[in-house]
Amino acid sequence: MGTLGRAIYSVGFWIRETGQALDRLGCRLQGNYYFQEQLSRHRTLMNVFDKAPVVAKDAFVAPSASIVGDVHVGGGASIWYGCVLRGDVNSISVGSGTNIQDNSLVHVAKSNLSGKVLPTIIGDNVTVGHSAVLHGCTVEDEAFIGMGSTLLDGVYVEKNAMVAAGALVRQNTRIPCGEVWGGNPAKFLRKLTEEEMAFISQSALNYANLAQVHAAENAKDFDETEFEKLLRKKFARHDEEYDSMLGVDGETPPELILPNNIMPDKMPKAA
Repeated sequence: MGTLGRAIYSVGFWIRETGQALDRLGCRLQGNYYFQEQLSRHRTLMNVFDKAPVVAKDAFVAPSASIVGDVHVGGGASIWYGCVLRGDVNSISVGSGTNIQDNSLVHVAKSNLSGKVLPTIIGDNVTVGHSAVLHGCTVEDEAFIGMGSTLLDGVYVEKNAMVAAGALVRQNTRIPCGEVWGGNPAKFLRKLTEEEMAFISQSALNYANLAQVHAAENAKDFDETEFEKLLRKKFARHDEEYDSMLGVDGETPPELILPNNIMPDKMPKAA
């Protein structure tokens, strides 16, 4: 960012600060009748000078997540609550359909002891469990990273490989296709079964569907949210048999019906 860019950024910052000051002044003038909307300074997407995140339109990024700098998020991917993806000294790439679950951290390395430049590359349809740490590593398509696991600089996880929950994978370790590694330090445990490989793909699909629901919920305004609260309270003790005896239309409002793609008993069966 050049001198002009920095100046424009500073002007924008002061305009936003002035807007918040005017909002507070307006609330004081309204006295006891004011309604103050809580404004959060948290920014889900944030530039680092000339490095800006690029997020696909159909990707879900939770409001409390932070995507900073040179980060690319592919279509249908989901970045869940409390995640931090910091691409400040190198780049991060998240593939299509990949889910990075709550409180996970993804960072990069400008260099390491071996002198390698280490971005973090995560392929398509990868599942990264809650509170995982990925640092300057590569994860190929349809791999599974367990909850609370740590992948250090130079780690390479091949397609259809699994890192067990809580594992610590040391620098420059390569995990071959179809294997499960776990422990501290992580070591080969066994081969994946065909059912487990199928589960990895299904896990990514489940999270992609669930992300659509969360995206829709987060897009609702205050009035829509309050209206649904009233409906849920009204139908909390809904009894179809009792309603039919009274001749009451007991159909559940469409606003309270969950989409088929997140209801296991309503999922279409494979041919």
